[in-house]
Amino acid sequence: MNGFGGLAMGMGDLARMSDAESRSISAENPTGEKGRGAMATEGTGARPARDLGLGWKVAPSIDVEPGEVATLADIEGPGQIQSIWLGGAVGRDSILRFYWDDQEQPSVESPNSDLFGIGWAHDRGGRKQGHADINSLAVNVCPNRGLNCFWPMPFRKRCRITLENRDVKAVPCYYQVNYSLADVPDDLAYFHAQFRRVNPLPYKDVHTLLDGVTGRGQYVGTAMAWGVNNDGWWGEGEIKFFLDGDDEFPTICGTGTEDYFGGSYNWDVDGQYATYSTPYMGMHQVIRPDGTYKAQHRHAMYRWHVMDPIRFKEDLRVTIQALGWRSEGRYLPMQDDIASVAFWYQTLPTPTFPTLPDRDYLEII
Repeated sequence: MNGFGGLAMGMGDLARMSDAESRSISAENPTGEKGRGAMATEGTGARPARDLGLGWKVAPSIDVEPGEVATLADIEGPGQIQSIWLGGAVGRDSILRFYWDDQEQPSVESPNSDLFGIGWAHDRGGRKQGHADINSLAVNVCPNRGLNCFWPMPFRKRCRITLENRDVKAVPCYYQVNYSLADVPDDLAYFHAQFRRVNPLPYKDVHTLLDGVTGRGQYVGTAMAWGVNNDGWWGEGEIKFFLDGDDEFPTICGTGTEDYFGGSYNWDVDGQYATYSTPYMGMHQVIRPDGTYKAQHRHAMYRWHVMDPIRFKEDLRVTIQALGWRSEGRYLPMQDDIASVAFWYQTLPTPTFPTLPDRDYLEII
């Protein structure tokens, strides 16, 4: 048994023996029970498997009906989610929620696209639009829209994961939730992620990524989809972390949007935005105007605080400014389309999240 109660936490644990039990939930084994995989006699693969029969990819996915909230996983703990893979429909009509230890309040609530750092990805008229790959430590997005997550997610009593389909048609969902069953030490906190979108940002306002968080924990990541509604450079704004009673002024203040995501000088290389995707940070997507109907630049960025988590003991609030340039060398408060997902670990109970807007408000147009 290792120092994490048998839970593998990284490369350094791979050679260490453990009492943890490996399990996996998918459409082929929806309960994750030992020795119960590939037993389906009906499913989305039943027709192509009709000549082969039991065990030959009879249930590789599920179809989620309009308005349905499908349960992807319901696990009795203690244990830890180790990785998640999703395929199928991607976009803001597919809402993921994670619940820890029988809480009624989800600890994770986000469209699947934004949770995996590709907030501009969506389906329209049967066409897949806005996709971008990510090659990072915590999240990988691989061709063709393979969503992969490696955030460790310990739980003590229960883990429940659901997918809500807000589309007007049924959508396919391919999924694999890999986890281990083992004791969870007292000092491991619970994974949280919260989506927010404002379009447009009110003049002279800031975009709030997170507030209302109480308890003890650490902030570990930011993913953003940013639509620019003005000409010119837009990323002068500072990100601010208000910790443990900070009021008007934060303890941690950044120097600019591109700086926070690891870039510099507007990401400008020879007059063009330069994209990148690294283990801890990236500006991995630029959707450029075509001069006719696409009027704005759209960007997607992520920053994982794996090596530099931001610790808080009592409370946490995170904001970012939208700031560009106007005449006479003055800053311009921007009124942009900004969506974000904040990632953090904390003790329970989970704070109440803002109500997720309806599908028309979230729609990418």
